[in-house]
Amino acid sequence: MTTATPHAAGTAPLSVDEDGKLTLTLTVNGRTERVRARAHHTILQVLRDELNLYGVREGCGVGMCGACTILVDGKPVSGCLLLAPMAVGREITTVEGLETPEGELDVVQQSYVDNTGFQCSYCTPGFILATKALLAERPNVTEDEAREYLAGNLCRCGSYVKIMKSVLDARDRLAAGADRAAIGGSRQS
Repeated sequence: MTTATPHAAGTAPLSVDEDGKLTLTLTVNGRTERVRARAHHTILQVLRDELNLYGVREGCGVGMCGACTILVDGKPVSGCLLLAPMAVGREITTVEGLETPEGELDVVQQSYVDNTGFQCSYCTPGFILATKALLAERPNVTEDEAREYLAGNLCRCGSYVKIMKSVLDARDRLAAGADRAAIGGSRQS
């Protein structure tokens, strides 16, 4: 027996199989993934349990701590609050998806490493993804703006000083890279 379930605009209805699961096609870290999940499963559960992406973590389970932060179409979202079927047709990025094809860390990741913007590292993937989104939205962010933007991400160890240093360092590295690209581009003309 299959039954149709609600679906996102512009997508086909999802069918429930005899086990009560949906087959979902998700775009995760640039790859197309097919998974089976129940309609009430969160994207956090699917990413961890079906795709073995353990960088997304459950902390509070109610969207208050930021440990489960993922990027959905480039925007930070609490993975513990987003039902997996609602992620169909969206681009999902986890911390594992920031690495370059050559295996190098993203600028934001490298800034966190270089500035030891972590202690136990449980919150770090969420902070890194929130920082990535912040710097995409506001490349010239001030420290106060960054502090406000990241207020939804909690660090149990209290590494906020080093986290903020990492954010501002990533901002500066990205700006320097953009400046170098602009200079190099004008020389090629």
